[in-house]
Amino acid sequence: MRKWNAQLCMSILVLFLIHGIAGGFQLTGILPGGNRFLSIAAYTMTVMALVHAVLGIILTVQTLKAQKQAGVSYFRENTLFWLRRISGFAVMFLLLSHVLIFEGTKRGGVFRLHFFGRLQLLSQILMVLAVAVHVLTNIKPLMTALGIRKYRRFLLDLLLILSVLLLFAGVAFVIYYLRWQAF
Repeated sequence: MRKWNAQLCMSILVLFLIHGIAGGFQLTGILPGGNRFLSIAAYTMTVMALVHAVLGIILTVQTLKAQKQAGVSYFRENTLFWLRRISGFAVMFLLLSHVLIFEGTKRGGVFRLHFFGRLQLLSQILMVLAVAVHVLTNIKPLMTALGIRKYRRFLLDLLLILSVLLLFAGVAFVIYYLRWQAF
């Protein structure tokens, strides 16, 4: 199950990179909204993230059962374990807000999004931060689960790409917010 979850994570990560770049271009006004392919990719990524969350919950329950059977939990020593779980739940909650905020409608052939104010901006910036924490704390176990032994260089490249994407997404959200305020 862990190997399948790792492959699922890589698929989510690839779709996330595509979604982040295309979505950022849409938010800044460089690309038009309402692209059908990107919409399908976003929903596919959301379903994959939900499956990943369910698998994560199952694996967490298994770990907690093993700790209970052993009679020890070592909460303090397992801070990284809990950081991974808590950041995952934060991502799922903020992903739900992201879907609700950016679920557009077509009216008269024109794609329209819902209002984007300060609260919406704050939730999206928090989502970017939660994704950063979740990915950064899980990237080494992901590489190990995928069987990549010499992952240091690959890891640094991936983290650089992810950092640039998350910065771009954060800036795109701010630009989108400013565009909403101009109307």
